[in-house]
Amino acid sequence: MASGCEISIIIPVFNEAGRLLELLNNIRALQLASSEIIVIDDGSTDGSADAAMAGRANVIRHPYNIGNGAAIKSGIRAARGRLLVLMDGDGQHRPEDIPKLIAESRNYDMVVGARAKGSKRRFHRYAANVVYNLFASYVTRFKVKDLTSGFRLLSRLDALRFIDLLPNTFSYPTTLTLAFLRSGLTVKYVPIQTLYRAGQSKISLVTDGVRFLLIITKIATLFSPFRVFLPVSIFFFIGGMTNYIYTYVTTHRFTNMSVFLLTTAVIIFMLGLISEQIALLRMERLSSLSGHIAEGDE
Repeated sequence: MASGCEISIIIPVFNEAGRLLELLNNIRALQLASSEIIVIDDGSTDGSADAAMAGRANVIRHPYNIGNGAAIKSGIRAARGRLLVLMDGDGQHRPEDIPKLIAESRNYDMVVGARAKGSKRRFHRYAANVVYNLFASYVTRFKVKDLTSGFRLLSRLDALRFIDLLPNTFSYPTTLTLAFLRSGLTVKYVPIQTLYRAGQSKISLVTDGVRFLLIITKIATLFSPFRVFLPVSIFFFIGGMTNYIYTYVTTHRFTNMSVFLLTTAVIIFMLGLISEQIALLRMERLSSLSGHIAEGDE
């Protein structure tokens, strides 16, 4: 990119005017060489865009609230930097942790700020995140330390590669993490301390919690379908065999329920095989697409 820079810091905001200017000033105090700050105002009504302009950030305005993920996608498309830093605009992420992520970027494709012990988090959010981390670790066969952290660094080319997968909601960190890990890209977790966010949280524990679990399952199905289909198939197979053994011992019969359960197990297993082949074809297409993006960026 002829007019590019090294680092683009992307900050989505929705009614965060109270803390935004302080955040931008703290980022500029780091004096990061060859960097830009992009603030995406996702339909705020409290003057967040004015605060961003006062902080000398590049401002992108959404005419109405679309979602945190949609704001991130707008920032990725507008970014000129080789590396992208994604962070929240509510004050919970500390700008002084940005150099920690940059320092690890030489060896890893994505660096994530993982909220370490002592970070300011409400208990129900912490407990939910533990469940998400365990589920994601099973799907990816990699120890996921903070699945939902919105503070991360990745290359612009990799972000563009997966941008169509990102939802418009708060689930974009989940999607990015699973897409990277299932694509064989390297991820590094850097421990950070977070602060209590300013104002009222915009994440619903129930609604967004269910959405996070569905996102994990969806991405697992896209990149590693057998990690979803095989356990379900085994469950039905064990159920069918257990029912068959019980009915054979008690009534010497092979019942319709046993047939149904065993047939279902076979069907799900075969669907898993087909999905695995489709996933491989999709990975080839993504690799080809990323190659075209890289050529167009030169």
